[in-house]
Amino acid sequence: MQRPDPATIPLTPGVYLYKDARGRVIYVGKARILRRRVLSYFRPDGLPAKTRAMLAHAVSLDFLSTTTEKEALLLEAGLIKKHRPHYNIVLRDDKQYVLFRLDIRQPFPRLEVVRTARRDGARYFGPFTSALAARETWKLLHRAFALRRCSDRAMKNRVRPCLYHHMGQCPAPCMGLVDSRQYQEAVHRVCELLEGRSAPLLTQLRQEMEEASQALDFERAAVLRDQLRAVERTVERQAAVLPGGGDMDAIGLFAADRGLALAVVFVRGGAVTDGRAFYWSGLCFEDAPELLRSFVHQYYERLVPPPRILLPWLPPDEDADTDAPASPAGSAGPGGAGPYAERFLLENLLSERRGSPVRLVAPQHARDNQLVDMAQANAREEARRREHGGEEDILVRVGRALRLPEAPRRIECVDVSHTGGRQTRVGLVVFEDGRPCPPAYRTYAMPDGGDDYGTLHAWLGRRLESGPPWPDLLLVDGGRGQVAAVQRALEEAGQAQLFALAGIAKARDEEGHADRRAGNVADRIFLPGRSNPLPLREGCPELLFLQHVRDTTHNFAIGRHRRARGKAALSGELMRLPGIGPATARLLWEHFATLEAMRAATEKELCALPGIGPARARLLREKLRGL
Repeated sequence: MQRPDPATIPLTPGVYLYKDARGRVIYVGKARILRRRVLSYFRPDGLPAKTRAMLAHAVSLDFLSTTTEKEALLLEAGLIKKHRPHYNIVLRDDKQYVLFRLDIRQPFPRLEVVRTARRDGARYFGPFTSALAARETWKLLHRAFALRRCSDRAMKNRVRPCLYHHMGQCPAPCMGLVDSRQYQEAVHRVCELLEGRSAPLLTQLRQEMEEASQALDFERAAVLRDQLRAVERTVERQAAVLPGGGDMDAIGLFAADRGLALAVVFVRGGAVTDGRAFYWSGLCFEDAPELLRSFVHQYYERLVPPPRILLPWLPPDEDADTDAPASPAGSAGPGGAGPYAERFLLENLLSERRGSPVRLVAPQHARDNQLVDMAQANAREEARRREHGGEEDILVRVGRALRLPEAPRRIECVDVSHTGGRQTRVGLVVFEDGRPCPPAYRTYAMPDGGDDYGTLHAWLGRRLESGPPWPDLLLVDGGRGQVAAVQRALEEAGQAQLFALAGIAKARDEEGHADRRAGNVADRIFLPGRSNPLPLREGCPELLFLQHVRDTTHNFAIGRHRRARGKAALSGELMRLPGIGPATARLLWEHFATLEAMRAATEKELCALPGIGPARARLLREKLRGL
């Protein structure tokens, strides 16, 4: 790419986007001063290899000005998330972390297992990368400390104690069999344990157990004994690293032969509770500063950050004015322009997400170094596992088999599902870097009809309206006819070269019919303009991977179609009741996901719906209870 005219580049904060010949965004960056940052890409030497490769593919450059650098940083994160640029360091983490939630504002809180922390006043504990281990701990806590398990709605509508009450694992607050003060004592002990303050709790439990034993209250002593053992079993899984307690995340880096690995270790209540490792192929150690900045910003978008994040070192601001005099500490304040100005900007954003101060720090003493070394050891193990697995990247093999110019990092797959042409749904599943990306899944409700070719042709128009990010490969569940329908729609839209296209069809049995037997490894792959399928070996890794993508899409589309079909049937059942028409049925489905939820709804909840008064809510409740 040629050096742009400096006069065409703004002198404001903002975001710049490099695009390739197909108009795809291949790199997004932010700058405090756009002109200075963009022109730095065209200096004669000193550019990293990744930057040189990006400039070799870039043909155009766009700018989006902002009023502050903070706005630029937020805009950059949003654009990276939307476009997934090839030359940005993108965190493709499909893992949903598990958290414990306790709403201590309620008189009888419930210990919930959730996936997302919200700023709702409740207390959250975690994260845990293993949902299985988290649920085992959850069960253990419920056996040790009697807390309710039912939802708020079920608790309000219960007319008798649940089975857990008879098992001694619920005090039945729904029936008024326990007062709030006694219940809150158990809640307080659970909080202490989840915060890592197990020593005072263990001491207190031992003391109470001995007192109950001396008072000949052996039944209570046995309950306290079981609680003591449960706490000890929970604590023994954690390794204490901060004797004084405290929460932090420690990050370590490891430069391997073919990429960079990063690991984060979770420290909660002074003990290591869990960890997570990542790997980026093709990166080298000179990319480490950008990796640290990008990781911290993207990783804590979905996760509430701890008050202290320990980095192996503080990466200097890539947009810093190196000619400006630095402060005595070698950094700048929140509004400064020193080598660590971006650190304060990130701390500001993370503090807003947490609701309290968050600091990014380098190791300051031997204990910090120990934590960083632990994270680095995990990163080294992840790199060894990824680089010495003995297999070539499956996406590289798929790209070679389908004769693509490069490995398809983003794959979209579509499947049409209907029953006799009714309740037609097109399911879209997305795979990124070989792994499913459920947040990007989509369902399209299409006009009823039995023409799959026409449905795919119409769907492609809706997909183009949705806009980027575009796939590197669109895989269609079908053969030559389905591929031709999508290709024709692309050509009519003037986007024939927007992305690669392929179809996957079931193999044929001896009579020429589609072979739908389980374990079939001989499916056929079709490309546009080619009458015969590709000559792929039966059961080869490329074909098995594409089958996995197709099967995931098929199951998703079938599930959405069955949900729509069942919803239509239940809506018909609802509309058989006097006084419930299509508008009321739609209103009920929008606010209650299932028929069971409708039947459990109270008059107050029904009355809160638009256009439904107390009298109609009472009538609706009677009709729904009668279903």
